[in-house]
Order: sequence, then C-alpha cells, then structure tokens
Amino acid sequence: MLKALLGWLFGRRPAPSVRAPAATPATRTQDDPGFRKLNRDAPLRAEQSAEQVSGEPATFLCREAVLGRNQRIAGYQFMLREGSHARIRHSTRRVHHLYAEVLVRSLASADIGELLGHRMAFIDVPDSFLTDPSLARLPARSVVLVPTLNADRGAPEPEALRHTVEGLRQRGFRLGLPDPTVVTEFAHLLPQADFIVVQAQGLDARRGLQLSNIVLEIAPNARLLIRGLPSIEEFRFCYKLGATFFQGPFVTSREDWRERELPPNTARIGTLIARLRADASTHELADLLKQDAALSLRLLRYINSAANMLPQPVSSIEHALTLLGRDKLHRWLILLVCSAGTQGERGSAALETALVRGRMMELLGVSQPPAEREALFLVGLLSLVDVILQVPMEKALAPLALSPDIDAALRAGGGPLQPLLDLAIACERSDSEHLREAAERCGISPEQASECHMQALSWAIEIQD
Repeated sequence: MLKALLGWLFGRRPAPSVRAPAATPATRTQDDPGFRKLNRDAPLRAEQSAEQVSGEPATFLCREAVLGRNQRIAGYQFMLREGSHARIRHSTRRVHHLYAEVLVRSLASADIGELLGHRMAFIDVPDSFLTDPSLARLPARSVVLVPTLNADRGAPEPEALRHTVEGLRQRGFRLGLPDPTVVTEFAHLLPQADFIVVQAQGLDARRGLQLSNIVLEIAPNARLLIRGLPSIEEFRFCYKLGATFFQGPFVTSREDWRERELPPNTARIGTLIARLRADASTHELADLLKQDAALSLRLLRYINSAANMLPQPVSSIEHALTLLGRDKLHRWLILLVCSAGTQGERGSAALETALVRGRMMELLGVSQPPAEREALFLVGLLSLVDVILQVPMEKALAPLALSPDIDAALRAGGGPLQPLLDLAIACERSDSEHLREAAERCGISPEQASECHMQALSWAIEIQD
C-alpha cells in the first residue's frame, strides 16, 4: 500500500477537479426512465424539502463494508440512500422493482467490477427481479444477489425461481439467502446458496448452532454473513460461532484502550515529525532516520521504486529527503504511523475507511491552498487513528505534532475543518437527511459530496491493491 501511496505523493495521480463534477452513478439516475417512474409511483411525502417535493430528489449510493474473518474488507453492500428507501419499504412489488432497477443502473454506471477488483458487491433485490434484464449490465463475478420477499402479488413460483437462480449462478453471480430460520420461503434454494445472510439482532448460541447445522446438512457451499453487528463484542461472539463475513457499525466502534500503548516504532516517527514541524535541518532529520535502519531502508526502497521512474538509484538519506520534500515527508510519516496498526483487529478495514475520509475531504477542498488540502486529508485520515492503533485518541495523537486546526477537529470536535469531517462521516451512513444537513453546513451539494465519496473509495481501493 505505501508504495502506491508514495507514487501518489510524488504526484503520479493528480487530484481531479470537483468544482463541476461529471455525471455520477447517483446523479445520472435522476434522468433514467426507471427513476422517473419511481418518483411517479412512490412520490415523496409533503413534509420533505422543497427540492424533494419538486419531483426530482437526489438519489445517493450508500455502502457498508463487509469484513472477512481476517478483518479485512472483503466487499460492500450497496443500496440507495434512506431517503429513497424509506418511501418504498412498504410499497408495491412494482415500486420495489423500480428501486432495484435504479440501484442496478447506478452500480453499472459506476463500473462496479473495475472499482472493487477482487472485492464483492452485495445487493438486495426482490425475488421477482432476478429475471430482470438489467442484471446483465452487472459484472457477475463481482456480484452477490440477495433476494427479498414482498407481500404483494407476483412472487415467482418456487420451481421457476430455482431455475432462474441456476441460470444466474451459471453466469457467475453468487447467491445470498436470508436467514432460513426466519425466511422459510427460500428454503428450496439452500443447496445453491453461497451465503446465508443473518441479522445480528436476536442471534444467540442456539440459533447459531441451528444455522451451522443447516449449512452442514443442506447448504454445504454457503458461508454465514452477519449484518448489523453493533460492537466488537458481538463480532467476537459471531466469529466464535463460525461466521465468515461480518457487517455493521463495529468496524469503527471504539473500546476502552486506556491500558494500551503505541507500537514501539511510533515514538521514533513521532520524534521525526516533531523535529520536522520545528523546521529542523535536512541533516538533522537524516541523522534521526539513520538511527532506525529499518525506517531508512523503507524510505530508500520507496524512493527507488520503479513507479517513481528516477533516472538513477538514490542511496543517500539526505538525497531521499530532498526528493520527497518536507510536506510529503510529513504525510508519509503519518501514513507510516497509521499503517503500524493494520495488523491488529479491524486495523486494515479502519484504515481504508480513514483513507476514504481523508481523500474525500481533500477533493472537496480542491480550491483551497495546498496547506489547507493537506490539513483536510490528515483530519480524515487521523479521525480513526485510535481505532487503527487501538489506543486512546490522546495517545495516538500525542507524537504527531499536529497544527491547532487539525488538533481541534480530532480532539475537540470543533474548528474550521470539522464540518467537512462530519460530511465525510455522513457519506458512510444511510441517513440521507444527515447527509443533506452536513452538506448544507459546508456549502456543498449532496450530489457533489456523493461524487467525491465514490472517487475517494475508488482511490483508497486502488492504492491498497
């Protein structure tokens, strides 16, 4: 990951402009015939905003990370923002179809297969939607289809549904089924299931054993995905039950880490950062680096990587520091601090989320001076540094010698950089009203925020793969 980041630090990937964003998966859907039908068949409630009542509300893609047993991100569940979802939750089958079509078109427009690489995209669609031709636009190898029930008439017959699922799996799609102890209507599909999707609420040891027996006896190729895990304790419980994939707020939840200390090499990096902030000479910084042979070799290896296309190898620490520059050295050192925690519990997943926040904030500040953009990136990156390192925030930030504005946003939840951090966090949730309010405080449209969020996700995935 750091090799790719260093290539970016050297300017190989310039930040795209966001002043006039191109059409995005979220905004393109406004003109789709399916979206116009969705507005007509499921009109917005009168108490919503004037913009929404006008009949052309914004629809935003929402994502939630799915972690594997190694606690790295294995995929994402994608859905539309709650503003659209809430109004169709109890609607007719036809409206659910329109909603699913908008979601599928949004993902296809986002080139989801290229975006995710080896990761999976989980999408919930009505059981009767599994025959819809729009699914052909999705990259089957990357998509897990999770059928849902609808009380309205039009559900496929069990045998027809089985044949449909067989055809989808032959095309490369994978199948996730709702908890068969709750939703019995899909029991005949269990032998074809790749995943069994279970809600964490109400899951206990007895039900866990029951699900394990179902997997062993009826669905031998299926793995358990637990959704809605609120905390790390629930994650650990489901891990012991044998679940393979995990989803929910636990990814960024905090614990009592008061007794934990920073990783050993963080103190030396902190000293370097402090001296850098104090305008120490290049010679002094090089001497400090040379005291840590591993850190020196790491810097030289990244400077000399093929991605940087240097005409001659760099063998001097002083030369390496001159090439990197002080601003980029500062960012590199902080990235090193964060990467020190990626081997721990949830560290890698939390780092990816933090990178998305940092990059999104940087993109939204594209018109600001370089120092301001740097501060925005660091606020987003360091907003989860305590989760990444699993130490209290005070301990995590102590050696980093941050500017007052960055410090205020991270420690006190205030200052001029805080609103954009709130907006970046809002983009991770399915509450469209929270997103609109946060965007309004920043003077940014929700559409622009969602555009930058998807760009930031693409960037964060790219530099880690």
